[in-house]
Amino acid sequence: MDSRWALEVMRKAPYITVSFTRADGTAYGVPLSLAATSDDIWYFHCSPEGDKLDAIAAHPEVCLSAVTRCSPTIGPKDNSFTLQYRSAIAFGIAETVNDEAEKIEALRAISQRFLPQHMTAFDEAISRSLHRTAVVRITLISPPTGKRKQYDSEGEEMKYGRME
Repeated sequence: MDSRWALEVMRKAPYITVSFTRADGTAYGVPLSLAATSDDIWYFHCSPEGDKLDAIAAHPEVCLSAVTRCSPTIGPKDNSFTLQYRSAIAFGIAETVNDEAEKIEALRAISQRFLPQHMTAFDEAISRSLHRTAVVRITLISPPTGKRKQYDSEGEEMKYGRME
């Protein structure tokens, strides 16, 4: 699937797993609540100390993986055990945001994505906790790619970018 389709999967995913490389070379992946301010800029927030920031300091390269519409199913033509899904993967460079205005913009984007009904409380939350919140910007280094497994109403697998 093309990058526009993959971006839509990333925007709709309830979380995106971000995979880091720790200073000792071991892998560390964690599902996070990310929001984008453009196609290639994604943000998450975290504690100002911990594994994520330590890993970024050592190896800023990250991998993002998102999955939506994931459901086990029986293949309609052959009764095989399978999984329908939509997925996307992207690679980027992560860095801690130090500019206060950008931090607030990023936190606003995250809050708007996940709690739009509570945005009236945003300014108060920022004044209370901005000083103890880290924000990380991930800049994608290439467009994301996507895959899916999905069947049409006739039981045929929709392959090679075929849309509904």
